[in-house]
Amino acid sequence: MDEFDVDTPMFAITFAAELAFMHAQTLRQYDRMGLVVPTRTGGQSRRYTMRNIAQLREIARLSNEGVSLEGIRRILELENQNAELNKRIRDLEQALANELMNRPGARVFAAGGSGIETLTPGQRPSRHTSVVLWRKR
Repeated sequence: MDEFDVDTPMFAITFAAELAFMHAQTLRQYDRMGLVVPTRTGGQSRRYTMRNIAQLREIARLSNEGVSLEGIRRILELENQNAELNKRIRDLEQALANELMNRPGARVFAAGGSGIETLTPGQRPSRHTSVVLWRKR
């Protein structure tokens, strides 16, 4: 079975409002303000993701703690930017790992929780979390 994607737009505004414990009009206001912007269908209906629902709940929590809507907007902006950067880092790490694995014989040794492990050309470390030193050809 496919993994559940928190970024799949699937909830209409009424159901999203129930999940976020808010009124639908509040969600419309947050959309106009750019706090939580759902995707739109061809007919311009709003569709919310699970990530949107989590953001709406975070807005409610921060608002109850006295944070202004402008402060909340900035916090969400920074959180979204951080999430995008983390995804980009993971993608780049995966691309780098794939590239390095396609260069047989370039690895010298790996260091992990069990110590240093000497590797022969083309050999993978015993743990995928090991730090690997590569020799440039």
